[in-house]
Amino acid sequence: MEPVAGKTHLRWVVLALVATSLAVFAVKVFVLGFPLLPHAQSETWDVEARVSFLARGRPVKARLHILPGSDRYAVIDESFVSRGYGINTASPGGNRQVTWAIRGAQGRQALYYRATVRPAPGNAVHSQPAGPMPQKPEFAGIEAAAARSLIDDARARSADPDTFVSALVQQVTAVPADQRVRVLLGRNPQPGKDLMLAARLLTFAGVPARVAHGVRLTDLERSAPLVDWLQFLHKGRWHYVSSQTGVEQTPRDFLPWWYGDRPFVQVSGANRVETSVAVARGRETALGGATEQGLRLMPKLFGFSLFTLPIETQAVYHVLLLVPVGAFILVLMRNVVGFKTFGTFMPVLIALAFRQTELLWGIVLFSAIVALGLTVRFYLERLKLLLVPRLAAVLIVVVLLMAALSVLSHRLGLPQGLSVALFPMVILTMTIERMSIVWEERGAFEALQEGSGSLAVAALAYLVINQAWLQHLVFVFPELLLLLLAAVLLLGRYTGYRLLELRRFRALARDESR
Repeated sequence: MEPVAGKTHLRWVVLALVATSLAVFAVKVFVLGFPLLPHAQSETWDVEARVSFLARGRPVKARLHILPGSDRYAVIDESFVSRGYGINTASPGGNRQVTWAIRGAQGRQALYYRATVRPAPGNAVHSQPAGPMPQKPEFAGIEAAAARSLIDDARARSADPDTFVSALVQQVTAVPADQRVRVLLGRNPQPGKDLMLAARLLTFAGVPARVAHGVRLTDLERSAPLVDWLQFLHKGRWHYVSSQTGVEQTPRDFLPWWYGDRPFVQVSGANRVETSVAVARGRETALGGATEQGLRLMPKLFGFSLFTLPIETQAVYHVLLLVPVGAFILVLMRNVVGFKTFGTFMPVLIALAFRQTELLWGIVLFSAIVALGLTVRFYLERLKLLLVPRLAAVLIVVVLLMAALSVLSHRLGLPQGLSVALFPMVILTMTIERMSIVWEERGAFEALQEGSGSLAVAALAYLVINQAWLQHLVFVFPELLLLLLAAVLLLGRYTGYRLLELRRFRALARDESR
């Protein structure tokens, strides 16, 4: 019963490791937007609003709507440029707004608002309710009669909320305008007022609606026009409606700026007010954007991330996190394939050294040091030294050999030889000692077999861990190492044949078949 209980416990541990790893990985990818590939870039847009006016030496107060951010687009940076003005931001009525104020200004003034936005991870066309909710309007007298008549006609020509909205918008925006629409718009209707009227009528009819003002995100637009879209709330989501056709559409390149009937800019104490909006496409590293997203959405949890460490420490972990990958490859090659190696960590550490020496030169330098070290080790055997002094002597010889190879390669104009100092001295010393013992006890063939197996595993581990995408995944998603841990735990129970042993037992299988 004990082995069965042990297997069950192991399975639960493996399942917990896999579930934890995949859960954290999914949050980083689908919520925070961490990229799966190195050097991946995400689109960003730089948006700038300019407000200029002529001041007359009196107190001036200027209000400008600023970007609210949504689950479609995230505002990752914003700044306000003004000289001598006090700045205050607030969210009256659900819209974000900046207020510039100064006691006295003279002449032409210019105020700037700049922001950088990028698509939010998993952005959806229909965003969750955000921004101001519309208040039910009141109509009186002839306006109330005209509003009810328009609503009744739209209901008669519709079957559900979508078609009702479409019918009402088409009535309000029709050319020439309906008599009832002219009554509601007044004598001097301003541009865009018909869309405001449609939103008021829909809200009055029990379908919350509002007008979203914004800009189109383009490559470069020095004077981007403001664009209006009608939105109505249905089943907890805002749906966009085209003002031209009244049909629901998906404005992929539309950046909502503010909602409702408030003007874009309000300036008191000055005249000749002019506004302009500029849009330009840019790019940032997807990893940088995801990091900022993580700090914004999960500041406490993200505070324990590797990205909060100093840059020098991060560089160390870029290497250390590759060690488990090399160890996993070693487990596969030894327990499943059947390669013989010296020790457990020697091939992994040699593979890390190959990242600096390059594979071919690393193999040559490693082989040269081990061969020369073996020669010295066999000589020391004649001196009948104790173990610890002998190891110390081999270590000293290894250091001297490394220094000699570096000087010799430098004199020959081979800069690759200078990287021999990157090999771990202690590992080389233990490899030489272990190889000499195997040579004496089991023969030269067995020693060379284990030595070449160690070098082959180190070379394979180098080829794997030297992949840029793998280095990126391991550092950005260190939780994936839990998957390697789960795989190693499962391989720890593997007691079957190794691949290289199948050839040895092939003759036995033939005899059994007879």
